[in-house]
Amino acid sequence: MKVISAIEKKIYTLPQILAQIAAWRIADKTIAFTNGCFDILHEGHIFSLSQAAQEADYLIVGVNSDASTKRLKGPERPINHEHSRALLLASLVIVDAVVIFEEDTPLELITAVQPDVLVKGGDYTIDQIVGAKEVMANGGRVVINPIMEGFSTTGIIEQIKASFS
Repeated sequence: MKVISAIEKKIYTLPQILAQIAAWRIADKTIAFTNGCFDILHEGHIFSLSQAAQEADYLIVGVNSDASTKRLKGPERPINHEHSRALLLASLVIVDAVVIFEEDTPLELITAVQPDVLVKGGDYTIDQIVGAKEVMANGGRVVINPIMEGFSTTGIIEQIKASFS
């Protein structure tokens, strides 16, 4: 029987994920990293995460904390609190680990994790991606996956607000 405690074991603190990464590296496994707020999980997120998961043996997802999301997205966000967002991501079979970070960018987390592959979705260039320089300097690579048009948390929130107007 699958229980929520098994899913919660995929949510790590920084020291816990570093220990897990050490074990994966001993087994000669590769690690991909991506990040975001993931405020309202939608099909675009699933597409992006599944693309990221294909890049390595394990996928670690960095999730902006509530305070970080509020600073980035505004005072009405996040809609879902950080533990809820982390739990939803951890429940996905394509996600191997979730780490919540407090900073506005995941640079400290990326530097600590040292992924083999840093994955971002969107219309970025490598020089715009936080952590790209550090990952490449460590021998890793950066992958920019296309975003799935028509899906955004902001768009979903606007649609919900419009339905109540």
